[in-house]
Amino acid sequence: MPVTKQAIKKVRQDKRKTAINLKVKQTLKKAVRDFEKTKSALSLKAVFRAADRAAKVNVIHKNKASRIKSRLSKKLEGKSSTPQSKPASKKKNKSK
Repeated sequence: MPVTKQAIKKVRQDKRKTAINLKVKQTLKKAVRDFEKTKSALSLKAVFRAADRAAKVNVIHKNKASRIKSRLSKKLEGKSSTPQSKPASKKKNKSK
């Protein structure tokens, strides 16, 4: 057990922050599970919101949030019946 006043306070803070971080992480996982069931744009938006919030408060790394969003977006694109083509890029011809 902690002895000093500051150590006792730190234990209280850590306990509270752990509970908050766990709630944020569970919200993200639930959003991902819901997306896997329905695969709709609305559920994808919920995942984006949860992932961005988790990254903002440092529960997960920002690159992990980006990776989650990217992978789930690909799953939604693959589900759509009409393939979306990328617009042709216009290359500037630099000749000297």
